[in-house]
Amino acid sequence: MAIFKLLDSSPVIQAYRILDFKAWKTGSYIKIEIAVQDGSFLYVREYSDDKERNYSYHWQDKAEELILRWDNSPHHRQLRTFPHHKHINGTVAESFEISLEEVLAYIEKSV
Repeated sequence: MAIFKLLDSSPVIQAYRILDFKAWKTGSYIKIEIAVQDGSFLYVREYSDDKERNYSYHWQDKAEELILRWDNSPHHRQLRTFPHHKHINGTVAESFEISLEEVLAYIEKSV
């Protein structure tokens, strides 16, 4: 599966743990805890099938404080990128990082 190749090839991932994984003919669900080399953690949740894709990428520091969370919960309709958005510094903003690959690229530039 492509997600495992991505995780194995990222230079910022120290380790990861698959907390839940289910795959079926038309989709999959995965939940992962990722240890980043700077001591932070990224918690990944993705669900996808023929009709929908839901995700949440929750990045927190070693003190368990939120750094950034990307998700596509269908609220914040005022944003141009609806339903994609990110939570940062107590605010909600437009998000153009909508895949794990894009989120990891963001983290790689930040650590």
